[in-house]
Amino acid sequence: LEIPHYVLDLSQSFERDVIEHFVSEYERGYTPIPCVRCNSHTKFKDLLAYADELDCRQIATGHYAIVEDGGLYKGKDGEKEQTYFLWAIDRAVLDRLILPLGRLTKAQTREMARQFGFDNAEKPESVEICFVPDDDYMAVLEKHIPEDSPALSRGPIVNTAGDTIGDHNGFCRYTIGQRRGLPGGFPEAMYVTRISPENRTVEIGTEADLYGTQLWLSEMNWLAPRLREGNSCCASTRYRSRAVEATVITSDLEKGELFLELAEPVRAITRGQSGVLYDKRERVIGGGVIQ
Repeated sequence: LEIPHYVLDLSQSFERDVIEHFVSEYERGYTPIPCVRCNSHTKFKDLLAYADELDCRQIATGHYAIVEDGGLYKGKDGEKEQTYFLWAIDRAVLDRLILPLGRLTKAQTREMARQFGFDNAEKPESVEICFVPDDDYMAVLEKHIPEDSPALSRGPIVNTAGDTIGDHNGFCRYTIGQRRGLPGGFPEAMYVTRISPENRTVEIGTEADLYGTQLWLSEMNWLAPRLREGNSCCASTRYRSRAVEATVITSDLEKGELFLELAEPVRAITRGQSGVLYDKRERVIGGGVIQ
């Protein structure tokens, strides 16, 4: 393209802020989203710092989201839009951020790449975590977690009544909503409904047991005016999940916590995942880590 090209080595900060955090979250029974952590702690922070060194006013990334009038909005492509992964970036970043793909669909982007003759125009889709080869996250955990860690130790599998019905070889191998690898012989399908690291217990229940109507968020980050008690919004608890209406029950701004009541039951609310809040115009209000 005949433009200056620079490569930044962020491997040390990425290892510290993303991979080590990923491992520690699984050790405490959470299911983290490393892309959120990368965006907030590594990617945008370091890009902006280097942009300042080069005297560059703005930075651009290929995220499917829209920056407009100082706010972050959902991208046009409902299947690919990525605001769910961007809620934790510093609000000041928005003043310097360009997202040229936000108003395009992925199909339109591919077509433009073909027209420009880019050799990656037909590159296959990838949904794997970048540092997890073959989508085998347990290989990463086993490499970093000591063998005698409670997260890799045997423990009971119980039903929702507390009865022991089997055992497991490490609660970090499970996440809420998981069906694979559970004891069989039940009249209906069973899923992981709770992980209790304090006693190494994995609880399983039916599909109905997966639904909840309350959401407790910590580490809140705001990209729009903060919500107060009684305010309404729409909340998304999974990537690509439909945002449901919610009401703020309590808000502790000093602790960075928010407690919301959802207008309808939501499936598999999972500790460590993100709870992202939107207004009616699909602008990101803010977000937090699900507790």
